[in-house]
Amino acid sequence: MNLKVISRNVGIALLVSALFMLLSVFVSLWDGGDSGLAPLLISFSLTFVVGIFPFIFVRKTSRITLKDGYMIIFLSWLLSFVFGMLPYALWGGPFSLVNAWFESVSGFTTTGATILEDIEALPRSLLFWRSSTHFIGGLGVVVFLLLIIPNSSPVRLRLTNMELSSLSRDDYRSRANKTVFIFAWVYLGICALAFISYLLAGMSPFDAINHAFSVCATGGFSSRNLSIGYFRSELISALTIVFMFLASIHFGLIFMTLVTRSMRPLNNPVLKFYVIGLAATSLITSVSLRMNGVDGNWARAFLDGTFHVVSYASTTGFAISDNSAWPVLPCFMLIVASLVCGCSGSTTGGLKADRVIVLFKAIRMQIAKTLYPSSVFEVRFGKRVLHDDEVYPQVLYITLFFLLIAISSIFCLLLGDPNQHALLGSVACLTNVGPSLGQIGSLGNYNAEPFALKFIFTMDMFLGRVEIYPVFAVFASVFYKRR
Repeated sequence: MNLKVISRNVGIALLVSALFMLLSVFVSLWDGGDSGLAPLLISFSLTFVVGIFPFIFVRKTSRITLKDGYMIIFLSWLLSFVFGMLPYALWGGPFSLVNAWFESVSGFTTTGATILEDIEALPRSLLFWRSSTHFIGGLGVVVFLLLIIPNSSPVRLRLTNMELSSLSRDDYRSRANKTVFIFAWVYLGICALAFISYLLAGMSPFDAINHAFSVCATGGFSSRNLSIGYFRSELISALTIVFMFLASIHFGLIFMTLVTRSMRPLNNPVLKFYVIGLAATSLITSVSLRMNGVDGNWARAFLDGTFHVVSYASTTGFAISDNSAWPVLPCFMLIVASLVCGCSGSTTGGLKADRVIVLFKAIRMQIAKTLYPSSVFEVRFGKRVLHDDEVYPQVLYITLFFLLIAISSIFCLLLGDPNQHALLGSVACLTNVGPSLGQIGSLGNYNAEPFALKFIFTMDMFLGRVEIYPVFAVFASVFYKRR
């Protein structure tokens, strides 16, 4: 591996973080120099110096190998977590080192889980930095890198496939070197539209920008203790549902719909599956809430049920009410929604609807082969016929995903799980949803979890955000090199 190439490209990711730290410093100065000024200024200085260092002493090169690409992904995320925790750790308060690490990882991976019991106690500059980690992580540290890596680099396409699932790229036609720009422009467009809409709906500019950063990244960090419920506005709740949905579908479909000015790109099997799933899950959840007396009328029940189903399915994690007292059925539906999650080519985590469809089609084909062994069957994905080498990785990923949930839960139980959140926490963090049920539910937090569990949960967040394989590839490359 070429350490010079790796250090130069990882430096780009750190400079992006330094830029948003500097913007947070300006927020502090705007407020007259709040308590976050010194921590943010020190953090900015350290991050900027480390990030700019390779550009001064390392010569630029466009030659990047595949192993270099894997290491760039791994180190970009890891060092973003480390430097991102500095403002929290230096500010102090509830932020011990492990809590600062947890909040940083949760922010950059757009998980949205928090250790904060009183969010509004933070200075506005630190709240802005907290939401900024969502914005950076949602667009993807790797996407920032891809904007810099030369188009001629042979590893560019492979890096793109690691950040945007190859399945998702079949839904629209575009040159490989434009894929990342499509992703970035749609992402920024959703963020800008959300900000303007929130302003017009009555949010303050500060609340609007923070929630826009979170919703476009499907993150969930809010500047208010009660999340979206603080505003007591059906309009804001409805707008949030819309933007959570938009941020959870394939950005290529949104792009093609706008460019062609046609609804034909939306005639997509993955999108249909996702929308029907959301509608059915929302209906069951809403009816259950009303029938069990959780909500006083049908309108509130449908708003409550739909909001939280979309919030969990999009892995955003916003809330308008506390689900800790919900009956079993709607809680179960939220867990199901959080496992399947949104579509590939979006900012969501989880299994993705694309893989679930492939799994169902593969199961159906295998049953058909059992009944009619002499016949030939195919797995069709839209207009494409998927070969075994395309189906196998998706089914293997789903298997590996549930295996990691089991391993994470077992480690949590072995290391001590006083709050009985081993399974729920592992699912919520590996899917990058953040909130789960009970004490760590929609308006809860992870502050009461032991040190060991917080660390395990952050590992789940990381693996879920990069979709497992790149992390394993880094460790495998190091292991084989030593052998």
